[in-house]
Amino acid sequence: MPDPLMYEQEHFVVLETNQPEQFLTKSELQQKLQGILEQMNLQDLPMDLQKFDSVVKQSQHLIDTSCELDVGAGEYLQWYAVRLEK
Repeated sequence: MPDPLMYEQEHFVVLETNQPEQFLTKSELQQKLQGILEQMNLQDLPMDLQKFDSVVKQSQHLIDTSCELDVGAGEYLQWYAVRLEK
């Protein structure tokens, strides 16, 4: 049986167009996604996000089910769970 620690996602590396990689906590990533989602038009969001009635729920769904968000032509936003060693 796999160790439950394998599924804990508390830190993420974030890759973004024209930005150096960033290491964010889960709450920092959620805040970042919420800010981006607030600026996007509803029709530009992926279909699975359009069913949620708040950016909080949308951002949580993204963290739980995806590792990227289409933010426009020629641009990217990707995040990957990482384990930081002490």
